[in-house]
Amino acid sequence: MLKQTYLLGLKIFTTEKAEVLRTEPKIIKPLCRIEEPSVLQRSSVVNNDEKTKETPLYFSLLLLTIISFSALWSFNSFASDEVNVYSYRQPFLVKPLFEQFTQQTAIKVNVIFAKKGMAERLAREGKYSPADVLLTTDISRLIELQDKKLLQAFESAIIKKAVPSQYRAQNEQWFALTTRVRNIYSAKRLGDIELDYLDLADEKYRGRICTRSGKHPYNVALVAAIISEYGESKTLAWLKKFKANLARKPQGNDRSQVQAIHQNLCDISLGNSYYFGKMLKDDKQKVWAEGVNINFPNQANRGAHVNISGMALAKYAPNKANAQKLMEFLVSKPAQQLYAEINMEYPVRTDVKPSALVASWGNFKADTLPLETIAKHRKTALKLLDKAQFDL
Repeated sequence: MLKQTYLLGLKIFTTEKAEVLRTEPKIIKPLCRIEEPSVLQRSSVVNNDEKTKETPLYFSLLLLTIISFSALWSFNSFASDEVNVYSYRQPFLVKPLFEQFTQQTAIKVNVIFAKKGMAERLAREGKYSPADVLLTTDISRLIELQDKKLLQAFESAIIKKAVPSQYRAQNEQWFALTTRVRNIYSAKRLGDIELDYLDLADEKYRGRICTRSGKHPYNVALVAAIISEYGESKTLAWLKKFKANLARKPQGNDRSQVQAIHQNLCDISLGNSYYFGKMLKDDKQKVWAEGVNINFPNQANRGAHVNISGMALAKYAPNKANAQKLMEFLVSKPAQQLYAEINMEYPVRTDVKPSALVASWGNFKADTLPLETIAKHRKTALKLLDKAQFDL
């Protein structure tokens, strides 16, 4: 939508800020466009029947006024205290953080929430994209954005100090905000058991395991971690035996698998750690969670596989300074504490404790393999899942 302002016979168009996030790149216009009527081509005065006399001084004053007004307007437009966020994270998880950031800095946060398609949208928008900060739900989506060259690197001593090196890109294009474990849930009717990821291929669990699609990013990351540790051949053999142990075709989400355990359809499932907390706080799903134990795999060896939620700076971020302020705020102690309480994930900062509920699940040893190393095997993981016909 365009506002129209008239000055000395000229029409000046300005783009409404509220429309920027909703505008496709093909129709985004320059921030200021001046249409020049004929008066600007030749200024003149007419005195009765006399011939037109040119007046260079009037023309110069008029042009100077126009340029001054336009420069002032353009500066104010670009100096706006706002930052634009594209987010895969659910609104209730991040809105409290953005509200606190705005209270502290007076910088307005504009957000677009999506379940998928962020990379496609950024690519379509190109250099006209209004996106500054990108929030994702796992390492796979961050790597997708990086591979498609939709991010830009930037240095921040604050973020470097807050985020352990294994949870950020070496080229400083993405950073973790929180961590989550890929847990193994087991029915309480089995008693207390210790499980490793490789145990999912043990014949004693034939027909007793449930999981979501192997090609879901959470499972792809786990398979990539197995490849990093054991190589392609052993991982493929593991996947085939894991598939043979499934009680049903991969389906649903992580919570659906715990529901299946409650319904005696299976005894074991894979699931992210924070879903346990979400189910315990849901009146309908609480009974599902109360029927399982949450296990932290591989505690006797390399440690449990950890994924992240993360953030990155968009390649064409128009509000880069404000974006950096927001990203640094999100790894601050107050923000990390608030994040931990709301979403039941583990803070990426080692000096911030998880929520009381999450802490009640006990301490665990995490795999120290850098996520960037794991992410290199993402495409191979998808290839092996196809070879094993895991989802079929």
